[in-house]
Amino acid sequence: MANSTTMPVGQSPCGDLTQGRIPAGAPTLDFSGRRVLIAGGSKGIGRELALAFAGAGARVSACARGLPGLQRLQADAEAQGTPLHVFTADLADIDQISLWLQASADALGGIDVLVNNATGYGMADDEDGWAASLQIDLMAAVRASRLALPWLRASDDACILNLSSIAAQQPRPGGAPYAAAKAALSHYTTSQALALAADRIRVNAIAPGSIAFADGLWDRRRVDDPDLYHATLARIPFGRFGHPREIADAALFLCSPLARWITGHVLNVDGGQVLMG
Repeated sequence: MANSTTMPVGQSPCGDLTQGRIPAGAPTLDFSGRRVLIAGGSKGIGRELALAFAGAGARVSACARGLPGLQRLQADAEAQGTPLHVFTADLADIDQISLWLQASADALGGIDVLVNNATGYGMADDEDGWAASLQIDLMAAVRASRLALPWLRASDDACILNLSSIAAQQPRPGGAPYAAAKAALSHYTTSQALALAADRIRVNAIAPGSIAFADGLWDRRRVDDPDLYHATLARIPFGRFGHPREIADAALFLCSPLARWITGHVLNVDGGQVLMG
């Protein structure tokens, strides 16, 4: 029997494969040779995303507004033997998004994966707060995704991952601009997945629960608002807050060949937090 690295087109019990070929063997989380962009990558979840993809072999570009955080990220990545490209950009500014995408594509040789992680959590419930939250939590992803399409269409295995939030599913007093923007982002993910399926570009989202990290929101609330901190903790069945690495692990899966037949999905990574209402 002749050896083959692919399953012959049209000879699968899984349906019509005339539009593609499925690799034989077990898919892995090896991202060697893939070009991954992280929008909002200097701290918290974004930082962990950048380090995780780089650690899995990807060539990574991360952007954020603050240079010091990006420099720390770059130094930590290089310390683990994984060079990382960084770029300062305000993701509320479409021109700066465009500059970052072009610089990243030039530095990495293209774009295979775009991770939209920008967040404007904590905006006031007023005109300015709503405008700012929609610009960061929704439109930054819309614009980056649209502008990245020429490179993604040229990729052999392209995907977009949006970072939403369980706040999009759980009404709470305060935080309406953020919750509404993330709800719109979740819906955009499903619409985007359908629109880009013909281009073989997968689109998914992760909705993190409450995630704690040093000098992050929940680390500060533990001291500044212990009642809210403990009330939130009580609504997490596993009895602890999530860690940014747990979001990064889910991201690696969704952007890998292991998830090649998954698109238009919003994955809650929350330790069951939404189950508690």
